[in-house]
Amino acid sequence: MRDTRESRLLLVLLVAIAFALITVDIRGGERSPLDGAREVTASVLGPVENGVATAVDPVGNAIAAVRDSGERHDRISQLERENAELKQLLADSERDGTRARELDRLLRTAGAGQYGIKAAQVIGIGAAQGFSWTVTLDVGERDGIRRDMTVINGDGLVGRVTTVGPSTSTVLLANDPDFTVGTRVEGTNELGFANGRGDSALTVQLLNSKAEVKKGDRLVTFGSSNDRPFVPGVPVGEVIQVDPHSGGLTRTVRVRPYVGFTKLDTVGVVVKAPRADPRDAVLPPKPKAKPAPTVTVTATPSAGAGPSEGAAPSGGATPSAGATPDPGPSRS
Repeated sequence: MRDTRESRLLLVLLVAIAFALITVDIRGGERSPLDGAREVTASVLGPVENGVATAVDPVGNAIAAVRDSGERHDRISQLERENAELKQLLADSERDGTRARELDRLLRTAGAGQYGIKAAQVIGIGAAQGFSWTVTLDVGERDGIRRDMTVINGDGLVGRVTTVGPSTSTVLLANDPDFTVGTRVEGTNELGFANGRGDSALTVQLLNSKAEVKKGDRLVTFGSSNDRPFVPGVPVGEVIQVDPHSGGLTRTVRVRPYVGFTKLDTVGVVVKAPRADPRDAVLPPKPKAKPAPTVTVTATPSAGAGPSEGAAPSGGATPSAGATPDPGPSRS
């Protein structure tokens, strides 16, 4: 529309009418003359507004959902990270607890035998690298470790040190086929030599072919000259099988080792031998034998059973031969 004098007059007129309507609506209060017109306008434009809102709401909801989904994804990722950290802390705590218990048992064993030890952790295994049963420890020359030192844990003999580096060392395990250690039977002092057999029981050749040995007997290390490579008194294992006499100069027994060679973790390298042979003092106390339960059987006669033939009636005595029965009280 062009800017003319008529258009300017029309604009002024419309503004004046608008102010007049506003004044009338305000002065009318709750009973405004314009309420009817307002209701008519609402009834006409209301459906249009609802339709527009219905069309626009899904778009707005979708935008909000996208924004919220990003926030939820970030929250889920954060919770997953926290959960993983908690699991790691729990695993570390359990592992530390297990190592603490193993170290406690190791110290008890070392104390019983008066062995001076250097605690170490197994950081590698060698069975997969060749045909020998070996493990690598996290201690070496810097820690005072030398070749041919005895290695133990809380259960008994683990092996001997074969190779030493500046900060690590290699241990040949007692179950290796090339491993040999002198043994002594608890109590009887029968001597022999134990040899490893991989994942099977140790084989012990007793020097006395007529040695009295049985299942359950326990063996400890006999010890070496100058305590290298073996200190005396370290628990080796328990006899599980005694081979019959073969007429040879020795006798063979099978021994289950105390140490679980496939689950080693905390061990101790004996860096100082005991002043005296601990003999059998390092072996744990033998379990006490449980007494065999005794069963007492009481015979109970059946309800309908009568006295057997020739048996005395219950509660009475059987009259002897020739005895005169009591006639009872006399009648007057």
